[in-house]
Amino acid sequence: MNRETDPRRGVSPDGPTRPVRPAGTHGQPHRGWHVAETQPLRAVPAEPGPDQAAEQAAEQTAVIRPVSPGKPGKPSLLKASGSMAIATLISRITGFLWKLMLAAAVGFGVINDSFTVANTLPNSIFELLVGGVLTSVVVPVLVRSQKADPDGGLRFKQQLMTLAVVVLGVGTLVAVVCAPLLTLLFVTQSDASNIELVNVLAYLLLPQIFFYGISALAGAILQAKQVFSPPAWAPVVNNLVVIATIVAYWLLPGEMTLDPVSMTDAHVLTLGIGVTLGVVSQALIQVPAMRGTGFRWAWRWGWDSRLSEFGGLALWMLGYVAVSQVGLIALSRVAFGADAGAWSIYNYVWMLLQLPYGVIGFSIMTAILPRMSAAAADRDYAKVVDDLSLGNRLSTVTLMPVSAIMTALGVPLALSLFALRGSTGSATTLGLALAVSAFGVLPYALTLMQMRTFNALNDARTPTLIMVVMTIAKVLLAIAVANALPHEDVVYGLTFVNSLTFVLGWLVGEMWLRHRLGPLGSARFLKTLGKSLIASIIGGLAAWGVAIGVDSLIAGPAGAGTGWLQLLLGSAVGFAVIFGAMSILRVAELQPAVGRVTGLLRRR
Repeated sequence: MNRETDPRRGVSPDGPTRPVRPAGTHGQPHRGWHVAETQPLRAVPAEPGPDQAAEQAAEQTAVIRPVSPGKPGKPSLLKASGSMAIATLISRITGFLWKLMLAAAVGFGVINDSFTVANTLPNSIFELLVGGVLTSVVVPVLVRSQKADPDGGLRFKQQLMTLAVVVLGVGTLVAVVCAPLLTLLFVTQSDASNIELVNVLAYLLLPQIFFYGISALAGAILQAKQVFSPPAWAPVVNNLVVIATIVAYWLLPGEMTLDPVSMTDAHVLTLGIGVTLGVVSQALIQVPAMRGTGFRWAWRWGWDSRLSEFGGLALWMLGYVAVSQVGLIALSRVAFGADAGAWSIYNYVWMLLQLPYGVIGFSIMTAILPRMSAAAADRDYAKVVDDLSLGNRLSTVTLMPVSAIMTALGVPLALSLFALRGSTGSATTLGLALAVSAFGVLPYALTLMQMRTFNALNDARTPTLIMVVMTIAKVLLAIAVANALPHEDVVYGLTFVNSLTFVLGWLVGEMWLRHRLGPLGSARFLKTLGKSLIASIIGGLAAWGVAIGVDSLIAGPAGAGTGWLQLLLGSAVGFAVIFGAMSILRVAELQPAVGRVTGLLRRR
């Protein structure tokens, strides 16, 4: 039975907690792990990719206590947040670019499907081994050791690094040996799959596990020292290496041989080794910055009692990751049982759906979360609710218009980006899949905001339970899609299911937060949501009308050129109508939302 008391009176459902006092307050600081200046906040796992681990670590760190502007050498909160937002934006752009280049190089088919699932494996195993712990609960303990230990926490960091190297090394070795078994979790034997190619690529990509871990731990050590830029920019270096790899792949003569698949194939080696080198560079680029903070490598054996303090949080986080992987496996197996290219198309759609959050939603989150975390640490739950409501409303007025335009112009968007080599069939499929799932853009951002709110309340259990509900729904609906739809339509069902589970997660999280914090200002949020929805529908219809008009004026089947014209003209008209309608409807959050995003992105 959950013991619930009035949170506004200072007692959480899990018992009393002691707050972190902001800088400048009176009284003795509390001795628990909340003394950290930074609190990494865990998110719903994003699309697997070579830059996911370090990028998530950077995104999921928010400053709890503002840095005093009077102390030399300490970056301001706004400057650090702005730098992270810029790094995240460039990382999203470069990550999108190499995936676009990969589609141009290999198309949507068996090779892309095989690479995508093989590249998912190291991310999944890293998260299960130590990823959730490193990016969620280690930074506060590192900060505490810096404050309490005579050597500034150096010995403790060396112990932690030694433990991580051993765990990651053993885990990586076991994963490589068991690569064929891991492949069978994600891939079903069918005409649309090539298990041999997935296995060969997995052998080359699974060593990424070790370097993902080192990168994440290096990022945690730097963030504990309030050094944010290297961890934030490391994924960009990764993406640049992958871009160079795909260029090299493209320049190779001939094509990858699939029958038989060979480890010595130059195309296989270039793709597998090059992408892995991207993750290696992501880790190594942070080493000079670590040395600059005073860290020196040395083997340190033994167990520090402070590592046991966050065991409960770590276990819940590992459960969260494990449950989320079940949903990923279910979708992957259904996609591989359908047409060739279904899994890569699903992942490209998911990538496009995350872009608005990466560019807009994360910037809003960066501005809102520091003060929300500080309020939660002080048990000022009324302010937590106010910040949550503001974040939700700002996300609504900026992301719902994007969702409407994606729905109206999904096919032109896909044609403009993916109608490669004169082929429009897969691009049209991708565009339709994007259109039927674009409604999930806002629920995705709202779910992330809720997850971060729970973590700000020092609650790792509830996000895991919400993920259990979402995953059960995802698995059941994926099975229904596989049995109810023709193979060629399965990808539409999978993208729709993925977005629908975020709607479910948002609603469940809303009820849980209401139970925890009381009224959440829903009336004001629903008012903003209703006005934004009306304006977005009107603007979406206008954009759709422009796309139809352009198509009727251009003879012949639509291609990349038609897609670009439809996209540019339709987006311009659609957004103008949407924001004009919002102004007429007097959406109060419109100007603050635009101001927050543009202001934060301009800061360095």
